[in-house]
Amino acid sequence: MQVRRQSGILPDSDIRTLFDDKKILSEKPLDEDQVQPASLDLRLGKIAFRVRASFLPGKNNLVSDKLDRLMLHAIDLSDGAVLETGCVYVVPLLESLDLPDNVSASANPKSSTGRLDIFTRVIANNTQQFDMVPKGYKGPLYLEVSPRTFPIVARTGSRLSQIRFRTGDATLSGDEMLALQEQESLVAAEEPLIDGRGVAMSIDLTGDEKGLIGYRGKRHTGVVDVDKPNAHDVHEFWEPIYNHGSMDLVLDPDQFYILVSREAIHVPPHYAAEMVPFDPLVGEFRVHYAGFFDPGFGHAGAGGSGSRAVLEVRSHEVPFILEHGQVIGRLIYEHMLEKPESLYGVDLRSNYQAQGLKLSKHFRTANS
Repeated sequence: MQVRRQSGILPDSDIRTLFDDKKILSEKPLDEDQVQPASLDLRLGKIAFRVRASFLPGKNNLVSDKLDRLMLHAIDLSDGAVLETGCVYVVPLLESLDLPDNVSASANPKSSTGRLDIFTRVIANNTQQFDMVPKGYKGPLYLEVSPRTFPIVARTGSRLSQIRFRTGDATLSGDEMLALQEQESLVAAEEPLIDGRGVAMSIDLTGDEKGLIGYRGKRHTGVVDVDKPNAHDVHEFWEPIYNHGSMDLVLDPDQFYILVSREAIHVPPHYAAEMVPFDPLVGEFRVHYAGFFDPGFGHAGAGGSGSRAVLEVRSHEVPFILEHGQVIGRLIYEHMLEKPESLYGVDLRSNYQAQGLKLSKHFRTANS
């Protein structure tokens, strides 16, 4: 018999209950696959507001009031619209919240969003942090959207971000993660580095059988339609990068790279994980826009043996050399309140189970 915890991430069944109880509200019925094992996909509303700059509402302020002051123009998303690179848009979401007093939430870009270098952050009224929704929040949600490398086509209902709901603090301690590593093998590594800060993830620059180690996004491309999988040619948007024997990679400033972790990752069914950036003092780069790993990712029983973490990497002001095996991020594990009804992978026909180096689902390979 499954024992339900008092604190943890809400599973799919609880998210559906929040809808049934009108604690999550929406202008449209749920999409069939919108509820994930430990998160809910959020959908764009009818209008995108082009704004002068990114902003937070701050304490005791509404997002709508800031929009009135900072909006440049409005874009109708009903039939789809192009969102340009280098611009900042704020989009009211179809979903709003009336959370119970003991439930808070956090958000992250979806995996496909991060792999397209679309910078997204959820904004709530009266908040002083992006992507964080306090306990008992009642009100609308907005999404800041800023395409960085490719212009995109998005429309009402497009799903670029996801939200997790939790009660209490269920983050595993270093000792708990070490014990779970012994029991469940969270990472497949010769010498896993696990402490109170999480499970260390490092970069793989050896390459596949052809020496391919990653991709660099091209500039001045066509648009990517975020709702059309397997619709775009890889070579029109990406430059492949190969290992030529040096086992390192120079990151050019303000370029976007898709790389892969050296470690295979496992998220057991009763846990959820999140990738957090490594200490920024070790290098002038950002890793991983999309940080949620659902229960079942890399789980053998869900078809995920050998799943790697795909890493979205961007250098900042100066060129920076990444070396094979360099630690670039950490996985933090949290308890689920209980095991989800569906696991990431075969249950949901998930796009990135059992993945190695892989671009987003929007791109077709030469033989597809």
